[in-house]
Amino acid sequence: MATAAVDEHVRRTPAEPLRRHVAWYTGYRQRGVPPTVHRGLPSPLLTVIFTLDEPMTMVAHPDPAQRPGDWATLIGGLHTSPALISHQGAQSGIQVGLKPLGARALLGLPAGELAQLDVPAEALLGRAGPRIHERLRAAGGWPARFAVLDEIFLTLLGAAGAAGTAGTAPEAAPEVAWAWRLLLRSGGTIAVAELAEATGWSTRHLSGRFRAEIGLTPKAAARVIRFDQARGRISRLARAGHGLAGLAADCGYFDQAHLAREFRALAGCPPSQWLAEEFRNVQAGAWLDGEG
Repeated sequence: MATAAVDEHVRRTPAEPLRRHVAWYTGYRQRGVPPTVHRGLPSPLLTVIFTLDEPMTMVAHPDPAQRPGDWATLIGGLHTSPALISHQGAQSGIQVGLKPLGARALLGLPAGELAQLDVPAEALLGRAGPRIHERLRAAGGWPARFAVLDEIFLTLLGAAGAAGTAGTAPEAAPEVAWAWRLLLRSGGTIAVAELAEATGWSTRHLSGRFRAEIGLTPKAAARVIRFDQARGRISRLARAGHGLAGLAADCGYFDQAHLAREFRALAGCPPSQWLAEEFRNVQAGAWLDGEG
C-alpha cells in the first residue's frame, strides 16, 4: 500500500519582542513528492534555515564561487541572483525571515558582511547554532519548534543588549535605517537621490554606508524590493486563476516587458517558468506578453 504524500507548510509570527528583527518563521515538511529544484529568490530578508530530517542540497549559491553541497544549517545574506536547492522527494526544516536591520542584534554583525553569501549557522551563532538545531529536531510539532526559536532568539537578543554586539554598534546609523524603511514603504519606487537628500548625505556616501549595512546599494535594494512584491502578487494571481494585466505599473515597472526582463535577471527564468516550477497545478501559459 502506497504511503500518502506529506506536504506541510506552517508560518508563524515570532514573539512580540523579536518582531522588530524577525519577520516570520516557516516550517516545512515534504515526503513522497516529485523530486525538484527550488529557486531561492532574492528578497528583502536574510535567510536562516535549520533542517530537520535530512540536509539541504545546494545546487548553486547566489555567489557562483561557492561550491554546491549539502547543508544542515544556513544563513544567507541579501542577494540579486537565485540560489538553487534540490531534493529527491523529501525535505524538512524551518526557515527564518531575518530583517537586515536585525542582523546586528541576533547575528552580531551587519547584514552587509553576508551580502551574496551563505554560511553555516554555527559560524555566526557559535554554540547557539548547534543547540538550536538539536532542540528543533527533538521538539514535537511545529508550535514546539517555533517556541524553541522564540526562547533562544530572545536569549540572544538579551545578551546582545547587555553586552553590545560583537564589538560593533548595536544598531545601524539612523540615516541608513531610515532610508531602508522608506525604501520598503515605497515598494522600492523612491529615487536614490531623494533618499540621499532627505538624509543630508551625498548619494555616494549614502550608497556606501547603505551597502555596508544592508548588503546592497539603495538602487539594488529597490530592485529586489520591487521584484519581491511582484513575485508575491504573481503567486497570488496565479492561485486565483487570474492573469497579470496591470501588475507591472502597480509594482513600479514601466510595462509588462520591463517586469519580465527584471524577473529574468533576478530569478534566472521568466515568470511563466517560475510558476510552472513552483505551482505544478498551474499551467505555464502566456502570463506575460513579450516575456522574452
